[in-house]
Amino acid sequence: MPVNPTIRRAVIPAAGLGSRLLPLTKATPKEMLPVGDRPVIEHTVRELVASGITDITIVVSGGKSLIQDHFRPNPALVEQLRADGKKEYADAVEEVGELARQGHITYLDQHGPYGNGTPVLNAARSFGDEPVLVLWPDDVFVAEVPRAQQLIRAYESTNCPVLALMPMAPAESQRYGVPVVKEDLGEGLLRITGLVEKPKPADAPSAYAAIGGYVITPAIIDELREQTRRWYEHRQGEIYLTDAINAYAATRAVYGQVISGRWYDTGNPADYLVAQMATALAHPEYGPILRKLALESSDPHTTPSTS
Repeated sequence: MPVNPTIRRAVIPAAGLGSRLLPLTKATPKEMLPVGDRPVIEHTVRELVASGITDITIVVSGGKSLIQDHFRPNPALVEQLRADGKKEYADAVEEVGELARQGHITYLDQHGPYGNGTPVLNAARSFGDEPVLVLWPDDVFVAEVPRAQQLIRAYESTNCPVLALMPMAPAESQRYGVPVVKEDLGEGLLRITGLVEKPKPADAPSAYAAIGGYVITPAIIDELREQTRRWYEHRQGEIYLTDAINAYAATRAVYGQVISGRWYDTGNPADYLVAQMATALAHPEYGPILRKLALESSDPHTTPSTS
C-alpha cells in the first residue's frame, strides 16, 4: 500500500436499480449479491483500501441500506461468536468493520438527473482540488497489482485524467465505449482523444474497451456541472461521465491505462455467473470441489457426489 498516496479519495456510485438482474435484485441491491464469499461491492472496497485510498464515498439510493449494514461494525455479533467458540467467523465479521474504518466509508444519497455522472457530481463537494478515483461496484478485478493502484500510477506519470482499458475483440465493440488512441507511450499507457460509445466493429477506432475505472480531476467535475446546468434548461437525456471526459478531451490531455489482470462484470446474469464460477474455481477450498463436480457431471455414467 502506498505510504503517501497521490490520490486518497474515491467514489463508488451504487444508486442503480440493477434492472438487468431482476428478479435477483427486487429486494437485494445488486451491489450486495455474492461473488465468492463476499458481496461484490466489498471486492471494490478492498481494492481501494489496498491501493491506499482513505476516503471512500458510496453514493446510494433508497433500498440500499443493506450496504451500510454490511460494512457497519457489529461488536455484539463478534462478542457472541467468540463466546460460542466461532473465532474464524468472529474475525471475518470484525475485519469487514475494520475495512470500513480504514477506507473511512461515508454514504451519500443521490439527487439529480439520471445518469452515472450524477453520483460523482453529488460527491464532488468534498473533493476540493484533488484528483479522485471512480470505480463501479459491480466490477471484480483479479490482478497482482490492484486496478486502482495501476490507475494511480498512470495518473502520477501524467498528472491527467486516466481511464481503465482492456484489450477487446472487435466483435464486442458494440458493448463498450472504445477509445480513440492518439499515441502509445508503452507499458499500457495510451494518450487518447475521446471515446466512441458502442461503435459497430467496422467503426471501432481501436482494439480497446473502457471498462469502468477512472481518475478524474476538478476540470472533469466542471464539465459535469455544465452538463447538469444544460440538463435543467432542457430536461432531456442523462448525465454521463464519459460525455464529460469527451468534452474535456477535446482540448486537453486524457490517458488510458491498459489494466493488467482479469476483469469480471457482474451487471447481467451471464457475466454474473461467469464471475461466480471464476471466483469459486480460484478459491483454495471451493475450487477442487467444483472441478470434481464438473468432471462427474461430464460423465453420463457417474452420479455426482454430494460430499
